[in-house]
Amino acid sequence: MTEPNVPSKVVEMEHLASCFKNGMTLMCGGFGGVGAPPTLVNFILDLGTKDIELISNDVGFPWIGPGKLITEKRVKKLIASHIGSNPEAGKQMHDGELEVVFYPQGTLAEKIRAGGMGLGGILLDVGLGTLVEKGKQKVNVEDKEYMIEPALSADVSIVFAKEADIYGNLTFDKSARNTNPLIATAGDITIVEAERIVGAGELDPECIVTPGAFVDYVVPSKGVDWKWVWELRRADGSPNVPHKK
Repeated sequence: MTEPNVPSKVVEMEHLASCFKNGMTLMCGGFGGVGAPPTLVNFILDLGTKDIELISNDVGFPWIGPGKLITEKRVKKLIASHIGSNPEAGKQMHDGELEVVFYPQGTLAEKIRAGGMGLGGILLDVGLGTLVEKGKQKVNVEDKEYMIEPALSADVSIVFAKEADIYGNLTFDKSARNTNPLIATAGDITIVEAERIVGAGELDPECIVTPGAFVDYVVPSKGVDWKWVWELRRADGSPNVPHKK
């Protein structure tokens, strides 16, 4: 059988420099750093990109995942479900250096899913009767009131995959799957960092989670370049969590 005449989406990292601009909206996959794309995060730092509006489930730790963008003060606005594992984000928020918008985790995931599917938004009753409803448009559906939450999308989505083929079909490793499949659909440009890149037809179709139709570029990963919290111990066995330099 003849292979389809589809160009490979695998590129050199330097080819992507023009995708990242000051003031851009950036979605980043991951949960507590697991599933965040380390090589792409470092590339953004090296480019000097700043004033980013970041959309991510969380911002990991100060030295892990998108938390590194926070620590280096490259982010002006953050949309997330929590920042509790990153004290640097909390400090910048309280100092007025970082605008933070919180959503419950399920709400945030659904707003991203809606953005990826081309929907205008979602209907919620969570938060009705509280300060959350302030300024929100409301509708009634079958005699029940809901708030309208607009969908979320981004200029660029960055995703971490276990495997990608040359057409951008993706598989994920266990819990690293987390928000990555949703975020892959919601970027005007979706860039995937893959641990392993294979040829056409080498991925089991039954194992593909994200179809290549959502992916614009694939780059090889240089691997995780940080130590996880559970790997950090002092001589006495107590946690040794690094702080901002």
